[in-house]
Amino acid sequence: MAEAAKGIEALHRAEVAVADADLAYERELALAFVNNDGSVADRQAVAKLQAGNKKLDLDLAKAELNRVKAKLRSIESAQVSVSVISKLVEMEYKR
Repeated sequence: MAEAAKGIEALHRAEVAVADADLAYERELALAFVNNDGSVADRQAVAKLQAGNKKLDLDLAKAELNRVKAKLRSIESAQVSVSVISKLVEMEYKR
């Protein structure tokens, strides 16, 4: 249970990190678009290039969020397994 409680806090931190990274990326992308000249397509391409590091930060934050979610699923699965095993042991001793 303590591990699951830590996992919920880790999930919250990961979600906040994704939100922060997304905001930073969108801001960087918008500023780069506004500060460049040329056609819309040119400005979009240059803005994506200039905001590349923020996009990487966002992708890494999303990967961490997915890792935390997978870990929580793993913990939940282990808890279910322990519960099933304990129920089987209880039934065996009642015989």
